[in-house]
Amino acid sequence: MIVAGVMSGTSADGINVAVVRLGERGGSRFGFITTSAFRGRGRPRHIELVGHAEYAYPTKVRAAVLAAMNASRANVADLARLNFLLGELYADAVLAAQRQFKVKVDLVACHGQTLYHQGEATSFLGRRVAATWQTGEAAVIASRVGAPVVSDFRPADMASGGRGAPLVPYLDYLLFRDGKAHRIVQNIGGIANLTSIPARAAVSAVVAFDTGPGNMVIDAVTGKLFGLPLDRGGKIAASGNVLQRVVDELMRREFFRRKPPKTAGREEFGREFVQEFLRKCGRARKPDVVATATALTAASIADAIRRFALNNSARKASVREMILSGGGAKNPTLVTMLANELGRLDVRVRFSDEFGLPSEAKEAVAFAVLGYQTWHRRPSNVPSATGAKRAAVLGKICYP
Repeated sequence: MIVAGVMSGTSADGINVAVVRLGERGGSRFGFITTSAFRGRGRPRHIELVGHAEYAYPTKVRAAVLAAMNASRANVADLARLNFLLGELYADAVLAAQRQFKVKVDLVACHGQTLYHQGEATSFLGRRVAATWQTGEAAVIASRVGAPVVSDFRPADMASGGRGAPLVPYLDYLLFRDGKAHRIVQNIGGIANLTSIPARAAVSAVVAFDTGPGNMVIDAVTGKLFGLPLDRGGKIAASGNVLQRVVDELMRREFFRRKPPKTAGREEFGREFVQEFLRKCGRARKPDVVATATALTAASIADAIRRFALNNSARKASVREMILSGGGAKNPTLVTMLANELGRLDVRVRFSDEFGLPSEAKEAVAFAVLGYQTWHRRPSNVPSATGAKRAAVLGKICYP
């Protein structure tokens, strides 16, 4: 079965499409043999990446998405229009990927664009409610592509008592579990999240959670100070000096101390946080501010690993590795800062590319696998990661 996994992250920079061939026989083309970890639940045994492509949002669309994220006020008509517009853009991306890789997909698995995610229940109109919203109209995608679409993955986990995130640990465990090494699979997108997999672990031993800001704060301050969408290659940060007092002060925030499972988004590290961050940096040189934002991401990841990922069994493991993916893996300055932090914990940094899985493709591949499981009516959340009370079949299916 050929599945197009479609992912738009919290950075809102565009659309990632991974075209994946999945089946019940054989091993992975990523250099893995899939494990029997999900014994009795069913899983794909053959996972082959046919191709991966990225399509940037038009400038005005990205601005509209960023304005809608966690907005205190929004125009309902504009939100409805944005839903259908993103459906059109997702369909365009899948059709372009089909042409590029000369395939016809059997299924589309579209995560959509997160506008709001509140994984923990709070009081609302007399009830306690958790909520999430990923937009991008699946009916439009299904009609234009001519294939069924699985979308809206997070609510089923939340309905089962989970936080709706992270969902990528299903793929992480399937591909990266090892007999000897304790592996921390770290994705650095807009938000950074990890999956901690002890050597020979059962799936119930997996710990996964959001560690805090990934590229989100770096991108925001780079945009405000330099008018650029991102610090490409970490060059601006490399020319600055870290304001360590700012990093130390921000690392005392409650989110970083909170035990997992936990999730984060623009609600924690969006525009209000960036404003506070800039105030704390004061009149520092612009490159120093970007360097400090980069150091905050590295410090928060390392602190999360030290606090919550390196349990007694991990400390006894002869090999401890971080497998890095996401846009942050392309920032050498961030990677160097992170490697220096992790060196103190005796954790070696590697990249998912070394295993045949391009770092920028991993999340889109993950949703292709989740969509495949949904199509076969099989659960694909990891309750130990999300806090759900039970395994759940994720997503909703829309037919062409």
